[in-house]
Amino acid sequence: MVANARGSGNRLAAACAVLWFAAMALTGAQGTGWQLPATAADEKNPVAVTPVSLAAGRRLFREHCQRCHGPQGKGNGSDADPKLKARMDLTSAARADRNPDGVVFHKIWAGREKPKMPALKDKLTAEQVWTLVGFVQSLRAKS
Repeated sequence: MVANARGSGNRLAAACAVLWFAAMALTGAQGTGWQLPATAADEKNPVAVTPVSLAAGRRLFREHCQRCHGPQGKGNGSDADPKLKARMDLTSAARADRNPDGVVFHKIWAGREKPKMPALKDKLTAEQVWTLVGFVQSLRAKS
């Protein structure tokens, strides 16, 4: 009886591990290193985009993002990796469909290791990150 229970426990542990890895693969934004919740693409910015919020977002961008993304968000900041400039260009209209508000929020909030993007969840409030999202989305070229 103990052997059967142990075997069942091992199968259960293995099944849980498989499910966990599958969930991580699904939320990992197709191997890009981003850890995004499944609902990220559906999340809407609760901060209205107004001249006041855009100005606040611009200030946050200068303080936290400009070093890498550059003054206009083109991926040419002083700390940017030149090999990754195209991936760091926030003005690309072609990337807008892959980066709705909720996705941008979670990328800023949680960051990633490689290529490095610092998480801002310990530096900014959720409302500040949403304000930053409104500004970043305003940088996108219209297709």
